[in-house]
Amino acid sequence: MEGNDGRVLIVDDEEGIRDILSRLVTKEGYEPMVAADGEQALDLIRRDTPDALLVDIKMPGIDGMEVLRQAKQFDRDLPVVVITSCDLVKDAVAALHAGAHDYIVKPFDHSDVVRSVHSAISDRRIRRTIQRLSEGGSRLPELMGPSSAVERISNYVARVACSDFTVLVLGETGTGKELVARAIHEQSPRAGGPFIPVDCGAIPETLFESELFGHEKGAFTGADRSKPGRFELAMGGTLFLDEIHNMPASSQAKLLRALQERVVTRVGGSKPVKVDVRLLAAANEDLEMTVARGSFRQDLFFRLNEFVIGIPPLHDRKDDIPFLANRFLDLTNRELRKNVVGVSDAAMQRMHVYEWPGNVRQLRSVVRRAVLLADTMIDEEHLALPRVRSTDTPEPTSETTHNDDLSLKERVRRATSDVEREALTNALRKTGGNKAKAARLLSIDYKTILNKLKEYSIAAPGENDEE
Repeated sequence: MEGNDGRVLIVDDEEGIRDILSRLVTKEGYEPMVAADGEQALDLIRRDTPDALLVDIKMPGIDGMEVLRQAKQFDRDLPVVVITSCDLVKDAVAALHAGAHDYIVKPFDHSDVVRSVHSAISDRRIRRTIQRLSEGGSRLPELMGPSSAVERISNYVARVACSDFTVLVLGETGTGKELVARAIHEQSPRAGGPFIPVDCGAIPETLFESELFGHEKGAFTGADRSKPGRFELAMGGTLFLDEIHNMPASSQAKLLRALQERVVTRVGGSKPVKVDVRLLAAANEDLEMTVARGSFRQDLFFRLNEFVIGIPPLHDRKDDIPFLANRFLDLTNRELRKNVVGVSDAAMQRMHVYEWPGNVRQLRSVVRRAVLLADTMIDEEHLALPRVRSTDTPEPTSETTHNDDLSLKERVRRATSDVEREALTNALRKTGGNKAKAARLLSIDYKTILNKLKEYSIAAPGENDEE
């Protein structure tokens, strides 16, 4: 798992809750700061601004809403996660509209806390970087690289950001689709509103409509309280639907209606809710092909296709590799408090010829590991990248020697194995190492793909990546 850094200020009048949250953020690699009331919290924020704030809404004296308001006046980009009880969810929605990053409900799952803190600090870092670069007017090249492809993407972002077009961002996993979506939001008139990302591939089909449109109390088993959906949470801002091709067919018609009529209806409800939201979407495969296969609605595709930005894979924009490698080196030096001075020519050449199936995300992971291992300079042995062999002269193996002596049955078995191995490798490359998505792509269950990967000793590209 990625080593995290950052300080999280925990504000709750209950000592037990403060202790639980402190242990959780410490376990995730963050440094906890604690305050027992709003006054103490604001004093800490003024003296030593944290990287994220976890604050209970209901507290005596200065409550969580007032802490949120004053904290935002002091530091507009400080991400705030509010904590509320199940009967105060309306207050949590009000907090989101006041600038909170997210909310969690007591009694909370530990995984919800971890997810919210990770997301808050990640958002903080991206906002800081974009803010730092905004005066120069050229944001994405300073984040993604100097290639002509990135310059073209940056120009598209600048043109479309000022509009209210629905934008479809296409590119392989790990190329930076969310970075482009956030840049559109930050340069748009909606920059002061929330940016709500949704990973359509990570939500179970049975819960998709509830997550997107919300639900009323009693709408289904386990719905013990009403809950607003992501559309409502993104009010006045931007909703980003990542990997939208994974959206269940049953939800696509409702999404189309929400976009056309600008209203949503919660699951189990009957009252339409007006929404003012700009939609950005992303996919790591050709949506026209999903339409042709019948798994994606053509009318929804046309609605999303108002403006398209394509991000080439890293192996098609290798001019960006030296820039990105040095950028990740600098970031990791600060993270690990090291002073690795650079990348050797041999190591840079190895990175240049490698195909990077996991794209920028994989490059970042490789460089971070290399900085950890290196003393003064990153060299070839620190990269842990496979050597590139000529496809014209494959290295002989036990699978290819003495083939004439094999029985027909054995030849079929080996040919089948080769096909399976290639299909698994290609599926993992397309999904950036996400085994669950690869299993769905191959129409096999998750247990089967795990067994096959173990059988063929296949490592998912980027499976040790942090992002």
